[in-house]
Amino acid sequence: MDSKLKNYLHLHLIVFIWGFTAVLGKLIAIDALNLVWYRMGMASIFVLIFLSIVRIPLKVTKRTFLVLVVAGLALAIHWVTFFLAIKVSNVSIALATMSTGAFFTAILEPLWYRKKIVWYELALGAVVILGLGLIFKVESSYGYGMFIALISTLMGVVFTLINSELVQKEKPSVIAWYELSIGVLLITILLSIQGKFNANFFQLSTSDWVYIIILASVCTAYAFIGGVKVMKFVAPYTVILTVNLEPVYGIILAFFILGDSERMNPMFYLGAAIIISTVIANGVIKNRHNLKKSVN
Repeated sequence: MDSKLKNYLHLHLIVFIWGFTAVLGKLIAIDALNLVWYRMGMASIFVLIFLSIVRIPLKVTKRTFLVLVVAGLALAIHWVTFFLAIKVSNVSIALATMSTGAFFTAILEPLWYRKKIVWYELALGAVVILGLGLIFKVESSYGYGMFIALISTLMGVVFTLINSELVQKEKPSVIAWYELSIGVLLITILLSIQGKFNANFFQLSTSDWVYIIILASVCTAYAFIGGVKVMKFVAPYTVILTVNLEPVYGIILAFFILGDSERMNPMFYLGAAIIISTVIANGVIKNRHNLKKSVN
């Protein structure tokens, strides 16, 4: 199998797993902040075990460490707001809103890499916002969840841009361990300040423990290392574009697993279709543009 195709298919598998992550977030009963602490904490242990087995050193430069601290903070905020959006609304609303990632990338990536802004991406981004507006119009009771999901999307884009540079010089598993460990450390400090880090914090139901272990191992440790590794071979915009298929996978999984709580107004699906179709069209146009440049 062609290496590029293999990495692209691997990326799709990871995005499918992320779609299932949203369903798990709804099934787990604990608060979003507590949930992310368990997710990052357990996943960092799984990654550390992997690093010990394959004997990969954890040493990084001071500058890289500072960048990893920023990335870990962005990741923690991204995940906390992601699960919070799911809990205050539902999986479908949160995932559809997060499809705006391509729009944020179209603005931030040129600034990040000091490139010219691609105006057709901004125009298509405006169509994405129209689709989001349609969803808000028919599901206005979920406005707070949509706002939180937008914050999560923005943090996810920042995190992806940082990692797309880090992965060029550091091993994905090392990046993953530092970012997960830094994230869980920051959340631990916050929970301690709030007085929530006590004996009751560790009292979970059996089902929550099972879901959290799946979330931390398959949906985080495996998907995180794989996702970062793929960034070494796939362009940041392509990663974000593919990640925008997460709502498709997640909404379908939520519909079958969660049932009535995920049944939305028909206009919601129209708005979601506008967003996802626009994002896919954006990728097609960008690919054709790149092909023309390579020919010329």
